[in-house]
Amino acid sequence: MPEQRGKAELTSGVGSNLLGKSLTGTAPALLPSESPHAIPPFEPAAGLNNGHLQTLYGAFRPARPLIVGTVERKLRFPDGDFAVLHDDRPQEWSRGDHVVLLMHGMAGCHQSGYMARIAAKLMHRNVRVFRMDHRGCGAGEHLAENPYHAGRIRDLEAAIRMLERLCPTSPVSVAGFSLSGNLLLRYLGDDPAALPLSLFRAVAICPPVDLKQCVEQLGTTRMGQRYDWYFARQLVNQLANQPQWRDDVPLATAKRPPRRIIEFDELYTAPASGFESAEHYYAEASAKSFVGNISVPTTILAAEDDPMVCSAPLKQLQLPKTVTLCLTQHGGHLGFTGRKGVDADQRWMDWRVVDWLLN
Repeated sequence: MPEQRGKAELTSGVGSNLLGKSLTGTAPALLPSESPHAIPPFEPAAGLNNGHLQTLYGAFRPARPLIVGTVERKLRFPDGDFAVLHDDRPQEWSRGDHVVLLMHGMAGCHQSGYMARIAAKLMHRNVRVFRMDHRGCGAGEHLAENPYHAGRIRDLEAAIRMLERLCPTSPVSVAGFSLSGNLLLRYLGDDPAALPLSLFRAVAICPPVDLKQCVEQLGTTRMGQRYDWYFARQLVNQLANQPQWRDDVPLATAKRPPRRIIEFDELYTAPASGFESAEHYYAEASAKSFVGNISVPTTILAAEDDPMVCSAPLKQLQLPKTVTLCLTQHGGHLGFTGRKGVDADQRWMDWRVVDWLLN
C-alpha cells in the first residue's frame, strides 16, 4: 500500500475485506438504528512516525492517571483458581448505567498505562469500569495454579457473569488488548447463541488472531527477535515463586530459559494447559476462524506497522456485518500516540476505544 499520511482502512461486512475506505470523515459501521460518529484519522505525533517508536513510547511513557476508591473483587473459577477484578465506580453511577470490562495484554495487569488511562476516561463519562487481572497477573499473583492464555474464554464468561450479578440491568461492553483481544474475539465467535444478553459492545485492540503466524513473524527481523526475547523473559519471570510453577512440565528440566515466546509456550503454556504442543494451543486458541460468527457489535483496531502482531491475518478475515476492522498505517503495538489538537490528549487509541465501547 503506498504511503499516505492519515490514511487507514475501515472494512465491514461479508465478502472481500480489501475494499477499504479512508477514515477521514467516515465512521465505523454501526447498526442501522444508531448514529455514526466521524473518526479523526490517525496521524503520528512528531518524532513517533514508525511502529517501534510508537510501541516503545506507549510502553515506557504510559501517562498513568491516579484512580482512587478502587475495590478489589476476587473472581473464583470452577478449578479453584482466582482472577481479580478492580472495580472503579464513579460517584454518580447508578444501577442500570453502563459497565465496561477491560482486559490487559500479555505480561500486563490492571495498572498498565492503557488500562488506567481508558478507565479514567470512561469514569469521566459515568461508566463503571472493571479492570481484570488474569490468572497470575497483577493482584492475581499467587492466586492461581493454572496459567492465563489466549484461549481461556470461560474465564471471560465468568467475569461477565460476575458483572451481571454486581450490576443487574446494566449493559456490559468489553475491551481486550493484544492477547486479550484475541481472547475476546475467540469468545464472541465460539457460541454466539449462548452469549449473555447484557453484552452491548466489544473492542479488540491489536489482537493476534493467528497466534502461530504472529510468533513466527517475530523471528524474521532483528527487532522482532528482541521483542520475542523480552516477552519470553517476562513470562518466565512471572512464574518465579508462584503456584503456577510446575515440576511436571518440560520447562522445569530445560537446560536454558526459553528465548522465544513459542519456546515458552512449547515448554510451559501448552503442557500446563492441557494442549499437546504449542502448535495445538495456537490452533485451538486463535480467533481467526471464529470472527465470522460474531453477532455482538465489535470493532477491531490494529496498525499495519505493528512490530509484534502482523496485520496480514486481519486483512484475510471474512467479517460479518457486526464487525468493523479499523486498520491504520501507523500506530505500532498499543501505541497510537497522535498529533496534538485532535483529542483532549494525544492518546488517539484511548478516545477511539471509549467512543466505540459506548456509542
